[in-house]
Amino acid sequence: MLLIYGANGYTGHLIARTAAAYGVVPVLAGRDEQAVVDVAQKLGLQYRAFPLEKAAQHLNGIAVVLHCAGPFSRTYAPMVRACIDTGVHYLDITGEIGVLEAIAAMDAAARAAGVMLLPGAGFDVVPTDCLAAHVAHRLPDATSLMLGISGSGRLSRGTMATALEKSGAGGQIRRGGEIVTVPAAWKSRDIDFGTGLRSSVTIPWGDVATAYHSTGIPDIEVYAVMPQVMQKAMRASSSIGWLMRRGFVQRSLQKRIRNRPAGPSERELKHGESRIWARAENARGEAAEAVMVGPNGYMLTAHTALLAARRVLNGDAPIGFQTPSRAYGKDFILEVPGTKRSDVTS
Repeated sequence: MLLIYGANGYTGHLIARTAAAYGVVPVLAGRDEQAVVDVAQKLGLQYRAFPLEKAAQHLNGIAVVLHCAGPFSRTYAPMVRACIDTGVHYLDITGEIGVLEAIAAMDAAARAAGVMLLPGAGFDVVPTDCLAAHVAHRLPDATSLMLGISGSGRLSRGTMATALEKSGAGGQIRRGGEIVTVPAAWKSRDIDFGTGLRSSVTIPWGDVATAYHSTGIPDIEVYAVMPQVMQKAMRASSSIGWLMRRGFVQRSLQKRIRNRPAGPSERELKHGESRIWARAENARGEAAEAVMVGPNGYMLTAHTALLAARRVLNGDAPIGFQTPSRAYGKDFILEVPGTKRSDVTS
Protein backbone atom coordinates (compact mmCIF):
# COMPACT_ATOMS: atom_id res chain seq x y z
CA MET A 1 0.00 0.00 0.00
CA LEU A 2 1.15 3.54 -0.79
CA LEU A 3 1.15 6.28 1.84
CA ILE A 4 1.28 9.90 0.65
CA TYR A 5 2.61 12.12 3.42
CA GLY A 6 1.80 15.79 2.97
CA ALA A 7 -1.39 14.96 1.06
CA ASN A 8 -3.01 18.19 2.21
CA GLY A 9 -0.40 20.31 0.39
CA TYR A 10 -0.92 21.45 -3.18
CA THR A 11 1.26 18.82 -4.88
CA GLY A 12 0.39 16.03 -2.46
CA HIS A 13 -3.31 16.68 -3.06
CA LEU A 14 -2.77 16.72 -6.83
CA ILE A 15 -0.97 13.37 -6.66
CA ALA A 16 -3.70 11.91 -4.44
CA ARG A 17 -6.49 12.87 -6.83
CA THR A 18 -4.51 11.59 -9.82
CA ALA A 19 -3.77 8.21 -8.19
CA ALA A 20 -6.97 6.54 -9.38
CA ALA A 21 -5.87 6.97 -13.01
CA TYR A 22 -2.91 4.70 -12.19
CA GLY A 23 -4.96 2.12 -10.34
CA VAL A 24 -3.39 3.15 -7.03
CA VAL A 25 -5.47 3.56 -3.86
CA PRO A 26 -3.25 5.47 -1.42
CA VAL A 27 -3.54 6.17 2.27
CA LEU A 28 -3.27 9.91 2.88
CA ALA A 29 -1.26 11.32 5.75
CA GLY A 30 0.11 14.49 7.28
CA ARG A 31 0.66 16.32 10.53
CA ASP A 32 -2.53 18.43 10.41
CA GLU A 33 -5.33 15.93 11.03
CA GLN A 34 -8.24 18.15 10.01
CA ALA A 35 -6.54 19.18 6.77
CA VAL A 36 -5.81 15.53 5.90
CA VAL A 37 -9.36 14.48 6.82
CA ASP A 38 -10.78 17.11 4.48
CA VAL A 39 -8.77 15.77 1.53
CA ALA A 40 -9.41 12.11 2.41
CA GLN A 41 -13.16 12.60 2.67
CA LYS A 42 -13.28 14.48 -0.61
CA LEU A 43 -11.45 11.63 -2.38
CA GLY A 44 -12.99 8.75 -0.42
CA LEU A 45 -9.62 7.54 0.88
CA GLN A 46 -8.24 6.33 4.22
CA TYR A 47 -6.01 8.63 6.23
CA ARG A 48 -3.50 8.71 9.08
CA ALA A 49 -2.38 11.79 11.01
CA PHE A 50 0.96 11.86 12.78
CA PRO A 51 4.03 14.05 13.26
CA LEU A 52 7.19 13.05 11.42
CA GLU A 53 9.05 12.14 14.59
CA LYS A 54 6.49 9.37 15.16
CA ALA A 55 6.35 8.15 11.56
CA ALA A 56 7.75 4.69 12.28
CA GLN A 57 4.77 3.97 14.54
CA HIS A 58 2.32 4.63 11.71
CA LEU A 59 3.77 2.73 8.75
CA ASN A 60 2.17 -0.64 9.50
CA GLY A 61 0.77 -2.19 6.30
CA ILE A 62 2.60 0.35 4.13
CA ALA A 63 4.93 -0.83 1.34
CA VAL A 64 6.08 2.57 0.08
CA VAL A 65 5.97 6.16 1.34
CA LEU A 66 5.71 9.07 -1.10
CA HIS A 67 6.92 12.03 0.93
CA CYS A 68 5.48 15.36 -0.29
CA ALA A 69 5.87 17.58 2.77
CA GLY A 70 8.47 20.29 2.33
CA PRO A 71 10.69 22.13 2.75
CA PHE A 72 12.45 18.77 2.57
CA SER A 73 15.56 20.05 4.31
CA ARG A 74 13.40 20.09 7.46
CA THR A 75 11.36 16.95 6.88
CA TYR A 76 13.29 14.27 4.99
CA ALA A 77 15.49 12.88 7.78
CA PRO A 78 12.85 11.48 10.17
CA MET A 79 10.82 10.00 7.32
CA VAL A 80 13.80 8.34 5.64
CA ARG A 81 14.96 6.94 8.96
CA ALA A 82 11.46 5.65 9.72
CA CYS A 83 11.34 3.91 6.33
CA ILE A 84 14.75 2.29 6.83
CA ASP A 85 13.82 1.18 10.36
CA THR A 86 10.53 -0.37 9.22
CA GLY A 87 11.60 -1.79 5.84
CA VAL A 88 9.41 0.57 3.80
CA HIS A 89 10.52 1.94 0.42
CA TYR A 90 10.91 5.72 0.23
CA LEU A 91 10.06 8.17 -2.57
CA ASP A 92 9.88 11.94 -2.46
CA ILE A 93 9.56 14.92 -4.80
CA THR A 94 12.41 17.08 -3.55
CA GLY A 95 14.76 19.05 -5.75
CA GLU A 96 16.98 20.29 -2.91
CA ILE A 97 20.62 19.48 -3.62
CA GLY A 98 21.59 19.08 0.02
CA VAL A 99 18.72 16.70 0.66
CA LEU A 100 19.50 14.60 -2.40
CA GLU A 101 23.14 14.28 -1.38
CA ALA A 102 22.23 13.46 2.21
CA ILE A 103 19.89 10.68 1.09
CA ALA A 104 22.57 9.35 -1.28
CA ALA A 105 24.85 9.06 1.75
CA MET A 106 22.27 6.73 3.35
CA ASP A 107 22.72 4.15 0.60
CA ALA A 108 24.49 1.58 2.78
CA ALA A 109 21.85 1.75 5.50
CA ALA A 110 19.08 1.37 2.92
CA ARG A 111 20.77 -1.64 1.33
CA ALA A 112 21.20 -3.29 4.71
CA ALA A 113 17.48 -2.79 5.34
CA GLY A 114 16.51 -3.96 1.84
CA VAL A 115 14.71 -0.75 0.92
CA MET A 116 14.89 1.67 -1.99
CA LEU A 117 15.48 5.39 -1.51
CA LEU A 118 14.33 7.35 -4.57
CA PRO A 119 14.23 11.08 -3.90
CA GLY A 120 13.45 13.47 -6.73
CA ALA A 121 10.57 11.44 -8.18
CA GLY A 122 8.81 14.53 -9.56
CA PHE A 123 9.55 17.37 -11.98
CA ASP A 124 12.58 17.73 -9.78
CA VAL A 125 14.28 15.65 -11.16
CA VAL A 126 12.77 12.95 -13.38
CA PRO A 127 12.68 14.70 -16.80
CA THR A 128 16.10 16.31 -16.47
CA ASP A 129 17.65 13.15 -15.05
CA CYS A 130 16.26 10.99 -17.85
CA LEU A 131 17.36 13.45 -20.54
CA ALA A 132 20.81 13.67 -18.95
CA ALA A 133 21.06 9.87 -19.07
CA HIS A 134 19.91 9.92 -22.70
CA VAL A 135 22.62 12.30 -23.94
CA ALA A 136 25.22 10.53 -21.78
CA HIS A 137 24.22 7.26 -23.47
CA ARG A 138 24.77 8.91 -26.86
CA LEU A 139 28.18 10.28 -25.80
CA PRO A 140 29.65 7.79 -23.29
CA ASP A 141 32.92 9.70 -22.79
CA ALA A 142 31.26 13.04 -21.99
CA THR A 143 33.06 15.22 -19.48
CA SER A 144 30.56 18.08 -19.18
CA LEU A 145 26.78 18.26 -19.02
CA MET A 146 24.46 21.26 -19.32
CA LEU A 147 20.73 21.07 -18.61
CA GLY A 148 18.04 23.67 -19.23
CA ILE A 149 14.49 24.09 -17.95
CA SER A 150 11.63 26.16 -19.29
CA GLY A 151 8.20 25.95 -17.67
CA SER A 152 4.85 27.69 -17.63
CA GLY A 153 2.36 28.49 -14.92
CA ARG A 154 2.64 29.83 -11.41
CA LEU A 155 4.56 28.20 -8.58
CA SER A 156 2.88 26.50 -5.63
CA ARG A 157 3.13 28.02 -2.16
CA GLY A 158 5.34 25.13 -1.08
CA THR A 159 7.79 25.66 -3.94
CA MET A 160 7.95 29.37 -3.23
CA ALA A 161 8.49 28.77 0.49
CA THR A 162 11.41 26.44 -0.22
CA ALA A 163 12.93 28.90 -2.70
CA LEU A 164 12.60 31.73 -0.20
CA GLU A 165 14.31 29.67 2.49
CA LYS A 166 17.28 29.18 0.14
CA SER A 167 17.35 32.79 -1.13
CA GLY A 168 20.62 34.61 -0.69
CA ALA A 169 22.56 31.34 -0.55
CA GLY A 170 23.86 31.63 -4.13
CA GLY A 171 23.95 28.87 -6.72
CA GLN A 172 25.62 25.49 -7.10
CA ILE A 173 27.29 23.59 -9.94
CA ARG A 174 29.56 20.52 -10.20
CA ARG A 175 33.23 20.78 -11.08
CA GLY A 176 35.48 17.74 -11.13
CA GLY A 177 32.73 15.71 -9.48
CA GLU A 178 32.44 18.08 -6.51
CA ILE A 179 29.54 20.41 -5.75
CA VAL A 180 30.75 24.01 -5.81
CA THR A 181 28.95 27.14 -4.58
CA VAL A 182 28.79 30.03 -7.07
CA PRO A 183 26.94 33.37 -7.09
CA ALA A 184 23.24 33.36 -7.98
CA ALA A 185 22.65 33.49 -11.77
CA TRP A 186 26.40 32.92 -12.13
CA LYS A 187 26.36 32.24 -15.88
CA SER A 188 23.89 32.99 -18.65
CA ARG A 189 23.20 31.06 -21.83
CA ASP A 190 20.78 31.32 -24.75
CA ILE A 191 19.08 27.94 -25.16
CA ASP A 192 16.85 26.67 -27.95
CA PHE A 193 14.20 24.40 -26.41
CA GLY A 194 12.71 23.84 -29.85
CA THR A 195 10.92 27.17 -30.03
CA GLY A 196 13.83 29.59 -30.55
CA LEU A 197 16.53 30.94 -28.28
CA ARG A 198 15.58 31.78 -24.68
CA SER A 199 17.73 33.63 -22.16
CA SER A 200 18.63 31.37 -19.23
CA VAL A 201 20.81 31.51 -16.12
CA THR A 202 22.34 28.91 -13.82
CA ILE A 203 20.23 27.73 -10.88
CA PRO A 204 20.89 25.22 -8.06
CA TRP A 205 18.59 22.51 -9.49
CA GLY A 206 18.54 19.00 -8.10
CA ASP A 207 20.45 17.53 -11.04
CA VAL A 208 23.63 19.14 -9.76
CA ALA A 209 23.39 16.26 -7.30
CA THR A 210 21.57 13.49 -9.15
CA ALA A 211 22.93 13.77 -12.71
CA TYR A 212 26.42 12.95 -11.43
CA HIS A 213 25.12 9.76 -9.79
CA SER A 214 23.21 8.88 -12.96
CA THR A 215 25.91 9.61 -15.57
CA GLY A 216 29.27 9.97 -13.83
CA ILE A 217 29.85 13.21 -15.77
CA PRO A 218 32.03 15.40 -13.51
CA ASP A 219 31.10 18.92 -14.70
CA ILE A 220 27.41 19.84 -14.52
CA GLU A 221 25.49 23.10 -14.85
CA VAL A 222 21.71 23.61 -14.82
CA TYR A 223 20.01 26.63 -16.41
CA ALA A 224 16.47 27.98 -16.21
CA VAL A 225 14.68 30.47 -18.46
CA MET A 226 14.26 33.77 -16.64
CA PRO A 227 13.19 37.26 -17.76
CA GLN A 228 16.02 39.80 -17.63
CA VAL A 229 14.53 41.63 -14.65
CA MET A 230 14.54 38.41 -12.62
CA GLN A 231 18.09 37.60 -13.69
CA LYS A 232 19.21 41.01 -12.39
CA ALA A 233 17.33 40.46 -9.13
CA MET A 234 19.00 37.07 -8.66
CA ARG A 235 22.45 38.57 -9.18
CA ALA A 236 21.65 41.39 -6.78
CA SER A 237 20.58 38.85 -4.14
CA SER A 238 24.20 37.79 -3.74
CA SER A 239 25.00 41.13 -2.12
CA ILE A 240 21.93 41.18 0.15
CA GLY A 241 21.87 37.51 1.10
CA TRP A 242 22.49 38.42 4.73
CA LEU A 243 19.28 40.45 4.69
CA MET A 244 17.20 37.74 3.00
CA ARG A 245 18.23 35.30 5.73
CA ARG A 246 17.10 37.57 8.57
CA GLY A 247 14.19 36.11 10.52
CA PHE A 248 11.89 39.12 10.26
CA VAL A 249 12.38 39.28 6.45
CA GLN A 250 11.69 35.56 6.06
CA ARG A 251 8.57 35.79 8.24
CA SER A 252 7.21 38.75 6.31
CA LEU A 253 7.77 37.14 2.92
CA GLN A 254 6.45 33.75 4.06
CA LYS A 255 3.25 35.50 5.19
CA ARG A 256 2.87 37.01 1.73
CA ILE A 257 3.35 33.58 0.17
CA ARG A 258 0.61 32.08 2.36
CA ASN A 259 -1.81 34.67 0.97
CA ARG A 260 -1.15 33.64 -2.62
CA PRO A 261 -3.09 30.96 -4.58
CA ALA A 262 -2.11 27.41 -3.59
CA GLY A 263 -0.60 26.69 -7.00
CA PRO A 264 -1.32 26.56 -10.74
CA SER A 265 -4.96 26.78 -11.76
CA GLU A 266 -6.78 23.87 -13.35
CA ARG A 267 -6.37 25.57 -16.71
CA GLU A 268 -2.61 25.91 -16.20
CA LEU A 269 -2.36 22.27 -15.20
CA LYS A 270 -4.27 21.18 -18.29
CA HIS A 271 -2.72 23.44 -20.90
CA GLY A 272 0.71 24.33 -19.48
CA GLU A 273 3.90 22.66 -20.63
CA SER A 274 7.49 22.13 -19.56
CA ARG A 275 10.51 22.00 -21.85
CA ILE A 276 13.87 20.43 -21.04
CA TRP A 277 17.20 20.70 -22.88
CA ALA A 278 20.40 18.71 -22.39
CA ARG A 279 23.83 18.87 -23.96
CA ALA A 280 26.77 16.60 -23.19
CA GLU A 281 30.27 17.36 -24.48
CA ASN A 282 33.52 15.39 -24.43
CA ALA A 283 37.16 16.49 -24.36
CA ARG A 284 37.36 16.40 -28.18
CA GLY A 285 34.57 18.93 -28.58
CA GLU A 286 31.99 16.37 -29.73
CA ALA A 287 28.46 16.82 -28.39
CA ALA A 288 25.12 15.09 -27.95
CA GLU A 289 22.08 17.35 -27.55
CA ALA A 290 18.37 16.66 -27.04
CA VAL A 291 15.15 18.42 -26.07
CA MET A 292 11.97 17.22 -24.43
CA VAL A 293 8.48 18.63 -24.04
CA GLY A 294 5.94 17.49 -21.47
CA PRO A 295 3.03 18.59 -19.28
CA ASN A 296 3.03 21.38 -16.72
CA GLY A 297 5.68 20.64 -14.08
CA TYR A 298 3.20 19.95 -11.26
CA MET A 299 1.09 17.68 -13.44
CA LEU A 300 4.25 15.94 -14.59
CA THR A 301 5.21 15.43 -10.93
CA ALA A 302 1.91 13.67 -10.27
CA HIS A 303 2.49 11.36 -13.24
CA THR A 304 6.12 10.47 -12.52
CA ALA A 305 5.63 10.02 -8.78
CA LEU A 306 2.70 7.67 -9.35
CA LEU A 307 4.47 5.78 -12.13
CA ALA A 308 7.38 5.17 -9.75
CA ALA A 309 5.10 4.27 -6.84
CA ARG A 310 3.17 1.80 -8.99
CA ARG A 311 6.41 0.11 -10.03
CA VAL A 312 7.46 -0.23 -6.41
CA LEU A 313 4.07 -1.65 -5.44
CA ASN A 314 4.49 -4.20 -8.25
CA GLY A 315 7.83 -5.31 -6.84
CA ASP A 316 10.16 -3.26 -9.06
CA ALA A 317 12.22 -1.55 -6.36
CA PRO A 318 16.01 -1.78 -6.74
CA ILE A 319 17.37 -1.36 -3.23
CA GLY A 320 19.61 1.43 -1.99
CA PHE A 321 19.81 5.03 -3.14
CA GLN A 322 18.56 5.49 -6.68
CA THR A 323 18.03 8.24 -9.22
CA PRO A 324 15.04 7.99 -11.55
CA SER A 325 17.10 6.93 -14.60
CA ARG A 326 19.24 4.50 -12.60
CA ALA A 327 16.14 2.82 -11.18
CA TYR A 328 13.93 2.78 -14.27
CA GLY A 329 16.03 3.76 -17.28
CA LYS A 330 16.50 6.84 -19.43
CA ASP A 331 13.15 6.26 -21.18
CA PHE A 332 11.14 6.27 -17.95
CA ILE A 333 9.97 9.83 -18.58
CA LEU A 334 8.45 8.81 -21.91
CA GLU A 335 5.80 6.84 -19.99
CA VAL A 336 4.21 10.18 -19.04
CA PRO A 337 1.32 11.00 -21.42
CA GLY A 338 2.15 13.81 -23.81
CA THR A 339 5.91 13.66 -23.32
CA LYS A 340 8.12 13.74 -26.41
CA ARG A 341 11.91 13.67 -26.80
CA SER A 342 13.95 14.55 -29.86
CA ASP A 343 17.66 14.63 -30.61
CA VAL A 344 19.20 17.85 -31.88
CA THR A 345 21.49 17.48 -34.88
CA SER A 346 23.89 20.25 -35.90
